Amino acid sequence: MPKAWVAVSLFRREQIGSTGLGKGVAIPHARVKNLERIQVSYVGLKSPIPFDAPDGKPVSDIIVLLVPKQATEEHLQILSEASLMFSDGQFRERLHLCKNALEVKHLFATWMLAG
Repeated sequence: MPKAWVAVSLFRREQIGSTGLGKGVAIPHARVKNLERIQVSYVGLKSPIPFDAPDGKPVSDIIVLLVPKQATEEHLQILSEASLMFSDGQFRERLHLCKNALEVKHLFATWMLAG
């Protein structure tokens, strides 16, 4: 999957409407042709960026979601879970205290198990 195609797909989705949720969180997502399964990535930014979020605040927590053309229900489920996760203020605070990728991965895994 070419990086340029992913960037274009995410950019086009943002032009439809911002995927910024507020509270410093955004979930940019796009359907990508020829993708076999859903890909999810968390990006924590040291310096927040403008994202046209509803609360006008810049974004520092980003979940990037790439979805195959046919993955409708699973796509919506992941969007819903991510929205719930990031609406939890304690989760966001603990996420910002993580020192490395393993701690981040553990936090996501334990939140999913608890939820």
